[in-house]
Amino acid sequence: MKMPNCCRILACLCAAMTLTVAAAPAAAAAEEYPSRPIRIIVPFAAGGAVDSIARVLGQQLSLSTGRPVLVENKPGASANLGADYVAKAAPDGYTVLLAANGLATNVTLFPNMPVNTLRDFAPVAQVGFAPLVLVVSKDSPAKNLKDLISLAKQQPGKLSYASAGNGSSQHLAGEMFKIAAQIDVLHVPYKGGAPALTDLLGGRISYMMQNPLEVLPHIKAQQLHALTVAGNKRLALLPDVPTASEAGLPGFEASVWWGMVVPVKTPQEIVVKLNAEVQKALASPKVREKLGEMGVIISPSTPEQFGAFLKLEIDKWAKVIKTSGIQAD
Repeated sequence: MKMPNCCRILACLCAAMTLTVAAAPAAAAAEEYPSRPIRIIVPFAAGGAVDSIARVLGQQLSLSTGRPVLVENKPGASANLGADYVAKAAPDGYTVLLAANGLATNVTLFPNMPVNTLRDFAPVAQVGFAPLVLVVSKDSPAKNLKDLISLAKQQPGKLSYASAGNGSSQHLAGEMFKIAAQIDVLHVPYKGGAPALTDLLGGRISYMMQNPLEVLPHIKAQQLHALTVAGNKRLALLPDVPTASEAGLPGFEASVWWGMVVPVKTPQEIVVKLNAEVQKALASPKVREKLGEMGVIISPSTPEQFGAFLKLEIDKWAKVIKTSGIQAD
């Protein structure tokens, strides 16, 4: 039997109302967001680079949104503790993870961990990055990168490099350097970057790859000598230090980076709005100045661009981890 016109019109109206009602909560949530305090979870202890960046961003986000932005430190398990906490939080945009390299490398380092980067998080924005700097003590016989590689080849297994621990960004970059330079050197893991630097300063370690924030004061004090920057451009803070390509090792690039993610089921409207707030914060002259002083190169991105970056980083470091047989503690 053919449905009367009035019935068909009524059915269409009911369907349209149903769609409108269904879409209303998400739209209302995005329009009102943020309506209460936002928490930035830092999966490391207070005082480090990630914590410092979170506090600079949090302060600016609070000013621009008119809502408190709180930084909470949840260190442990190679940053997996904080990541797991955020992955299991309510997907409402009020619990945000400020992540670093571990978000990409831990997928391979910890194959049985409950959190999976691509499955459990929605990317929001990349904040910035800093190419690692290869440094030696002031008394090192290596005056440039070619010297260091030559010394390593003359004494296989005799030279050593330090890291903040197995699976850390310094460790992975160190193994990538070994592969690229075709050298045999000993990895010495420490429980954190500070004790590693202490031994490097004392000449007990041959070299280390570290983020600029940690080594810049020692370079300026002429206690450490920078041989190369593992990026495709020279650092503004270290204009006289050549890139790896300029120093004779083309294609060698290793950086620490920082970015924001939220639980995977967070509405896209909220992700987009949070991204817009992050971009606004990164455009602030005060934020740019403070991050620049830390050696951070700001790299604004869309959620999609940061998601693509994460996939590339996961693949890149998976190859290094598998080739080198790296195992996390």
